[in-house]
Amino acid sequence: MGVLDGRAAIVTGSARGIGRATAELLASEGAHVLINDLDGDIAAQAGEEIAGETAVFAGDLTKPGVPDQLVQTAVDAFGKLDIIVNNAGYTLDAPVHKMSDEHFQAMLDIHTVVPFRVIRAAAPHLREPAKKEREEGREVFRKIVNVSSTSGTFGNAGQANYSSAKAAVVGLTKTIAKEWGQFKVNVNAVAFGFIDTRLTQAKVEGNVMQKDGETIQLGIPEQMRQMAPMMIPLGRPASPAEAAGAILFLCSPWSNYVHGQTLHVTGGMFGGMSG
Repeated sequence: MGVLDGRAAIVTGSARGIGRATAELLASEGAHVLINDLDGDIAAQAGEEIAGETAVFAGDLTKPGVPDQLVQTAVDAFGKLDIIVNNAGYTLDAPVHKMSDEHFQAMLDIHTVVPFRVIRAAAPHLREPAKKEREEGREVFRKIVNVSSTSGTFGNAGQANYSSAKAAVVGLTKTIAKEWGQFKVNVNAVAFGFIDTRLTQAKVEGNVMQKDGETIQLGIPEQMRQMAPMMIPLGRPASPAEAAGAILFLCSPWSNYVHGQTLHVTGGMFGGMSG
């Protein structure tokens, strides 16, 4: 018996890192999970490797109409939708005076516009069942978890684009919480500090991703990585599995009265670092 037995979940950006760990954890607790990634081969591999019932949707969620296809794929596969984890994202770091319009907009698109579009597409699948349950006098909680960052809540040098987008996620979260509380849809955010993923690993030649033909360098400067243990009271970055634990809590029945909140998962660090 799992705490999420029979629940249907979408986890965006779930072939690697925090998303992959989240998909594994939700599946281990009984959820049916839609795996999504920009890279179809990696997404398919993750879908095969994760124990439990999974479906796979490969696609660039920043393209018009693709979030709608994502949601429809989950509903077609599982017959319903109970949980959405908006996790997909990446970084394009530069100081403000060297940042292009394109790189500023790209961060808003993936971190703010995509979650909005996914949630909008999911609206009928979350709201309509709730109306029926309300008429029957039943409370059934569904969950939306949006991934933010300490960069969004505290700011971080070199990340004006990412910080702006992640701060906007908090506003989006609070607003949908107010709109959809009546439908028993818990909407919360997690603001991660330093989690050990490819976004926070060393800025080296092989740590890149491809999008629209552009090679995007991922990672943070080694000097910043070395400083991290001194800035984090717990003395180390979190593993993706530890990050996923916070998301599981916000997807579980134990968070039914947690609503419109931003949970900081930072090892006690309060101040800007890449998340």
